[in-house]
Amino acid sequence: MSTTTAALRMPEDLSRRYGELAKSTGRTKTFYMLKALSEAIDRLEYEYGILQQVEDYRAGALKTYTLDEVGELLGLDD
Repeated sequence: MSTTTAALRMPEDLSRRYGELAKSTGRTKTFYMLKALSEAIDRLEYEYGILQQVEDYRAGALKTYTLDEVGELLGLDD
């Protein structure tokens, strides 16, 4: 796996908590920060994807269907 370095400014209390967790478990602060970032990215991509769809809808750029059109497309008109 290729890696890159990034600088991160965080509140002292958060840094301290990561430090205490790392010390108590024998892991590194980096291990826990990467774990937190990895777990958060899926949720963030999902949430911001939904927000983008809302903006697209408001701008008239999102294709929408009426309930009748959905029923017809799915062959539920019978």
